Amino acid sequence: MQREKQDIILEAALEVFSVHGFRGATIDQIAEVAGMSKPNLLYYFPKKEEIHRRLMSELLVTWLAPLEEMRADGDPFVEIRSYIRRKLEMARDFPRQSRLFANEMLRGAPHIIDMLEVDLKALVDEKAQVLMAWMDQGKISRTDPYHLIFSIWATTQHYADFDVQVRAILGKGRGGEGRFEDAARYLEQLFLHGLTPKAKG
Repeated sequence: MQREKQDIILEAALEVFSVHGFRGATIDQIAEVAGMSKPNLLYYFPKKEEIHRRLMSELLVTWLAPLEEMRADGDPFVEIRSYIRRKLEMARDFPRQSRLFANEMLRGAPHIIDMLEVDLKALVDEKAQVLMAWMDQGKISRTDPYHLIFSIWATTQHYADFDVQVRAILGKGRGGEGRFEDAARYLEQLFLHGLTPKAKG
C-alpha cells in the first residue's frame, strides 16, 4: 500500500514538475493531481525536494539503460543504430521525463550532480572506450567518442523536448507518429555515414 501511494505521488509529481519545473511546482499542486490531501502526501514525502530527487534518481536509471545495452562484442553499426533507435523510443514514450531531465540540467543539476559525476560519467567513460576500441580496429572512423555520444543525446532528445516545435513545422501530414521513424532513418544515415571508414586508395 505504501509503495502504491508513493507511485501515485511520483506520477503526479512527474506531471507537475515537467510542466512547471522544480521552482514553479508546489506540494499543493502535486497533491491535487495525485487526488489526495496535502497532509497525506507529506506523510510519504515530507519535502518537495525528496519527491524531486526520487524522481530524478529513478529517471537516471531509465536514461542510462539504452547506453548500457551497447555491447563491445557486437557489430559497431548495429550497436550504434540500436542505440539511436532506443533513444528515439524514449523520446516518444517518455517526453515528460525528458523535459524533467532537461529542466534539471538547465538549473545546474543541483539534485543529481553527484549521480552525473559518478554513475553517468562511469558509464560514458566505459562506452567511450568501446567506441575507441572499434576505431582502433578500423571498424568505424576515428572521432571524439564523447562528443559522438553527446550528439546522439542532443539529436534524439530534441524530439521529446521540442516536440511541439517539431510537429508544428512538419505539419499534419508528417507530424504524426511516423515522425519518429522518419527521424530514426535520418539520424541513422547521418551518424552511420559519418562513421563509415573511408576506403584507402
